[in-house]
Amino acid sequence: MLQRPNGKKKIMNSIILTLIKLLGFGPSKLPLIPSFIFVISFLFANNINGVDALELDDDTRTVTLDANGNNVIITSEQVKRGKRLFNNACGTCHVGGLTKTNPNVGLDTESLSLATPPRDSITSLVSYLKEPMTYDGLDSISELHPSIKSADIFPKMRSLTDEDLFAIAGHILLQPKVVNEKWGGGKIYY
Repeated sequence: MLQRPNGKKKIMNSIILTLIKLLGFGPSKLPLIPSFIFVISFLFANNINGVDALELDDDTRTVTLDANGNNVIITSEQVKRGKRLFNNACGTCHVGGLTKTNPNVGLDTESLSLATPPRDSITSLVSYLKEPMTYDGLDSISELHPSIKSADIFPKMRSLTDEDLFAIAGHILLQPKVVNEKWGGGKIYY
């Protein structure tokens, strides 16, 4: 097991003592202190945080790459990056995979596969993020929907690279495997 540097131990001890003072551990709460210290020590020793708490296996991280049915395994880094970028650039209108401006069309697998052309692969979603079209594929909606084509109108899209778009698309396709029917499920879940 790796040893933490003395600086980390000092920080941990300082945090524990500060929390004990703030929480007002008096004589009646003395039996709780060992449990409290154990939990804090465990969290520091194992470096637990929201991102590291869940590691997805290769099968879960496998998504459709293109219309030919080729698959790709998204790396853990792409999963984290895709989530962060999606929340920043898309999350305002697509909370939980639903579409606030049109609740009839979500980001769930079924809705994506029924679009024209289907948007149920990384490459098709990246194409959509570059130049969005209506659900029936007949008209451009780049002036209404954030995209690379309309980056002058939607500043959050300006700095996104193809790698970023790949990560966002991967996040969208991964979510039905992670949160199941909640993704794109609408008001009954969110």
